[in-house]
Amino acid sequence: MTTTALNELYQELAPCTDLNLSTLLPGGIQREVGHFNTFDIADLWEPTQPQSATPYTCRSFYKISLLRSRSRAYFANQSLDIAPDALVFSTPKVPFQWQPTEPQQGQFCLFTAEFVLPVLGGATPDELPLFRADGYPVFQLTPAEATRATAIFAQMRTELASDYAYKYDLLRAYVLELLHLGQKRQPATTLHPSYSAAARLSSRFVELLERQFPLTTSQQRVPLRTAKDFAAHLAVHVNHLNKVLKDSTGRTTTDLIGGRLAQEAKVLLRQTDWTLWEIADSLGFVDVAHFSHFFRRYAAISPGAFRMLAATPI
Repeated sequence: MTTTALNELYQELAPCTDLNLSTLLPGGIQREVGHFNTFDIADLWEPTQPQSATPYTCRSFYKISLLRSRSRAYFANQSLDIAPDALVFSTPKVPFQWQPTEPQQGQFCLFTAEFVLPVLGGATPDELPLFRADGYPVFQLTPAEATRATAIFAQMRTELASDYAYKYDLLRAYVLELLHLGQKRQPATTLHPSYSAAARLSSRFVELLERQFPLTTSQQRVPLRTAKDFAAHLAVHVNHLNKVLKDSTGRTTTDLIGGRLAQEAKVLLRQTDWTLWEIADSLGFVDVAHFSHFFRRYAAISPGAFRMLAATPI
């Protein structure tokens, strides 16, 4: 992006502070990949200024605001009153108008899409539910969440003023934490609008299955081993769970569970010195004979032979 929009913003902010424009603008801004900055609203607030709304405008940066005072917002043909302790997410794609209704307290940070690309896995902020054009950008925080958000902004300001060589990596992490704080306030249907009920059930099954691993001590036991165990935990009938998984993966619930148990068994045989009895017990088998029969079905070899092959230098 060009720095024109950022320069315009800082031109607006400069008269409200004791700093000149060159101080507000970080050095080498045009050479940086992405841009980030943060401000305390109280430092920019003029109690004597008219309480008029900031004009509708679309800028070239994203903004996360923690508003600790009452105000009003207008966006996407909607109007709402904002109570204290609200987290607000602004995107260049949606004009946003903000009107203070009392002396303001809070913080905000602004950043370009390029700045957060490293922590979004190559995705852009617009792909997040928080910044969707049809999204809802204002989220009321609990007292604990407001305290955490305030601490994050304080850490941002501390790091931004430091000379730590990797401070921008930390700042990206703080932005990501604020994004997750906002996403936690959204309903699951908003976060995954395209997910069907079947897709959500499949996702919950996989998460529940994976959370049982890895096994790091021989005292651990796999708590859920059967299709009925998983169905009960997911509060669905076992036949429904089996149908959903069969439709989405082509495999039965029992086969998926067995495949994951076999995968963990191979890791334990290859990377630990646990006895066959300890491995069998941790994976929920009543004895080594049952474990060996199960393992042969998935690996076409006995557990002992697999361990010997794994230990043989290539």
